[in-house]
Amino acid sequence: MKKEERHVFETLGKARVVVEDGKVVEVGTPLVTYCRLWEKIRGIKELNERIIRENVDFRIRDFGMCTGDRVVEMDAFVGFGASETFMTALRSGVLDSTVTVCEGAGTVITANPTLVQGIGARLSGVIETTPVDGIIKKIKDKGGTILDLPRIDQVAGLQKALELGYIRVGVTVSALEDAQHCRAISEHSVIFGVHLTGISKKDAAKFCEIADLITACASPHIRALAKEKALLQAGTAIPIFALTPVGKELLLERAKEVEAPLLLNTMSLPVLPEERQPKPLV
Repeated sequence: MKKEERHVFETLGKARVVVEDGKVVEVGTPLVTYCRLWEKIRGIKELNERIIRENVDFRIRDFGMCTGDRVVEMDAFVGFGASETFMTALRSGVLDSTVTVCEGAGTVITANPTLVQGIGARLSGVIETTPVDGIIKKIKDKGGTILDLPRIDQVAGLQKALELGYIRVGVTVSALEDAQHCRAISEHSVIFGVHLTGISKKDAAKFCEIADLITACASPHIRALAKEKALLQAGTAIPIFALTPVGKELLLERAKEVEAPLLLNTMSLPVLPEERQPKPLV
């Protein structure tokens, strides 16, 4: 009997969504009801359960999310995002490997720029996942390595990358404890804090002491901390902040590949136009 494939996401305003065997079976209430990024990308003006279900259904149909038909390589989706930044860093040689997450495979180690972009560009926070043979095969065929027991474990993924001989490894983390463990095992790793809507003020402060890059998501605390911590900001709706010189280097490398016109200027950070911020901030 075929084992059930089950994936749990926090997506579109941090709503809990469960996908089983390629079908959406549960949609929770989002914490955030407006996100400028989703309005820009998909024309969504209000995040609610119906819209969230439709969007996840669309992603399953469009690029095979959660199924063996999953597209695992692609090019830029937004100007500045975690996967776009890591993709460019691999191309430029600033990073020699990345550790990110893909549904159906868990933690993935790769030096392939289009693979790290393909698995992460259109994926929201993966909370739980079970192996999908088709996804795992495609990732391995494109130069990705997964953990022996496929699972989400960024600390184990970083350790595996180091064992494979990589030194400057970019790793996405969403939990403070994971960030602390990653920094403890590698001072050369580049830690990118992601999926941080709802983080506490105390944890946000500790996270900003460790991370090289951090996305503000819908967190008021990260936005406030950026005033004293940020060296560079990319974007104004869901800003990414570089908190260290190497984080700044990664964002500047990414800027070189962004085809749209860019404004570079010196000013006090953060720059947060009120009408572009998620609502509510949590």
